[in-house]
Amino acid sequence: MNAPSKAHCSSQLRAAAAFTGMLMLAACASTPPPTASLQAAHQAISNAERAEAGHYAAAELGEARSKLASADTAVSQQKMTMAEQYADESRVEAQLASAKTADLKARAVNDEMAHSNGTLIEEMQRNSGAKP
Repeated sequence: MNAPSKAHCSSQLRAAAAFTGMLMLAACASTPPPTASLQAAHQAISNAERAEAGHYAAAELGEARSKLASADTAVSQQKMTMAEQYADESRVEAQLASAKTADLKARAVNDEMAHSNGTLIEEMQRNSGAKP
């Protein structure tokens, strides 16, 4: 091999080593916290609380809060993938609590309307029987 060829090969080898080193550093770099997922979980919990999920879906709301606490712990331990998973699970639990609350409230309104309708029907029957 001649001198220019050896220099060129050596230069390529150094460039490849530098590139590999940069890839390794990038792979080891800390993953940023899942801020968007955490904010979405906080917002979903707030929405559930405003909808009175603590009264209608306390178990689901409690689970959402627990998962959010686990997400916060994972962030403090630099386990960002786990933190994002917990935050997403927290958001889903809070949304479930909101949906369950809306369902139970709607059922209560429906039951009240059915009871009122029954009372009105009884009154109408009583009034129609009293007339000649």
